[in-house]
Amino acid sequence: MVTTTKKSQVTNPLLTWKKLRSTLTGTLILPDSEKYDESRAIWNGMIDRKPACIVQCADVNDVVTAVKFARKQGLLVAVKGGGHNAAGFAMCDDGIVIDLSNMKTLEVDPKTKTAIAQPGVLWGEFDAATQQHGLAVTGGAVSTTGIAGLTLGGGVGWLMGKYGATCDNLRSAEIVTAEGKILKASPEENPDLFWAIRGGGGNFGIVTSFEFQLHTVGTIIGGMVLHPMEKIEEVLKFFRTFTQNAPDELTAYAFTMTSPEGMQMAGIALCYCGEDLNEGEKLIAPLREFGPPLADLIGPMPYLQQQSMLDATVPHGQFSYWKANQLTSLSDEAIEIFKTQAPSATSPRTMVLIEHHHGAINNVTPDATAFSQRRSPYDFVIISLWDQPEESEIHIKWTRDFFEAMKPFFSAGVYVNTLFNDEGSDRVKSAYGDNYNRLRELKRKYDPNNFFRWNNNIVP
Repeated sequence: MVTTTKKSQVTNPLLTWKKLRSTLTGTLILPDSEKYDESRAIWNGMIDRKPACIVQCADVNDVVTAVKFARKQGLLVAVKGGGHNAAGFAMCDDGIVIDLSNMKTLEVDPKTKTAIAQPGVLWGEFDAATQQHGLAVTGGAVSTTGIAGLTLGGGVGWLMGKYGATCDNLRSAEIVTAEGKILKASPEENPDLFWAIRGGGGNFGIVTSFEFQLHTVGTIIGGMVLHPMEKIEEVLKFFRTFTQNAPDELTAYAFTMTSPEGMQMAGIALCYCGEDLNEGEKLIAPLREFGPPLADLIGPMPYLQQQSMLDATVPHGQFSYWKANQLTSLSDEAIEIFKTQAPSATSPRTMVLIEHHHGAINNVTPDATAFSQRRSPYDFVIISLWDQPEESEIHIKWTRDFFEAMKPFFSAGVYVNTLFNDEGSDRVKSAYGDNYNRLRELKRKYDPNNFFRWNNNIVP
């Protein structure tokens, strides 16, 4: 389990905060600040934590200052990039939040097809800049997700079949260690640290700059088809067949949701990123003919449109609880359980996904990066969402019950970015599999005192 720390060790608050503020280029926010509540609000509205202070960093020097201050004062550290992680690790109680959200420098080099981005950049911002040059990298499926957390946890998205996980496209990074040192991590410099941060989350330091390899991505074929929930069994069996021989350029998710009008729906969303859109249309034709669907929203579109397609379904501030695990297969038995459970969703905002993983993301050997989830063909994800705090218990229970019912079909692996903060150390170990012991060794090397522990923690 994640360990916390006792309350702030600050013994002379006025003098201490004044001294800290004087050393920062950025902003120090304290509980009496008008911006305090705004600054501690993150994507998941269920998270209501109250840190002793928030340091909104302007540059890497501010990050170093905040790290050294936290060490001296014995404060628990939370690190905020985009603040989109459902578990809410971007905020902590009584400790210090090192807030990177104002660090948004982003440079794209179309000649080398690379981008260098600071950790406050969101995927919508990153994609907008790279698409000006017809370039992209595997990124989050919601544009308000931060690049930092997604990359450090591995990174799945619409381009993963063709171009791999986000972390597979990381060329180098600048990182502030628990000692406050600035290191470069790359295949040539600190290669062990470079291996660890590609999937190891925030366990090894605070990344203040990411260098990505980009790829040519122009107009894609994207969107979704929608069917009534009564057709969920047929939809999932079609999805299984449709994805079995899918080319790397085609990534598809099956899902359930409730329409704005209150109708429960089953659907398939996809992205085809191949160069020949005519070939893509031929591949997708069976999907459009099956059913036929109640709504066919698939067609050629800018990649930016695909990347923001789901934004309206997950607005900032909703209450959210997640459960996820990879599947060994999408068997008839698994589909039967899914068919039984999904229609009983207790919130109309809840979504359940089955993501197809194949191609480049699965072709990398599991020990090539810390992100080891490279073998399972499907990932099962429940994203429960609701508006009212008094409803939390019923929606959390439904999510857990559905998750338990699907357990017979789980593989040993789970994607670390989908873990909630109540799942325990065994689930973190499951996320890393055979890589966990090596990660522990590197944690002992780079963070032996577990300074960075408010995360899906790798215990040194």
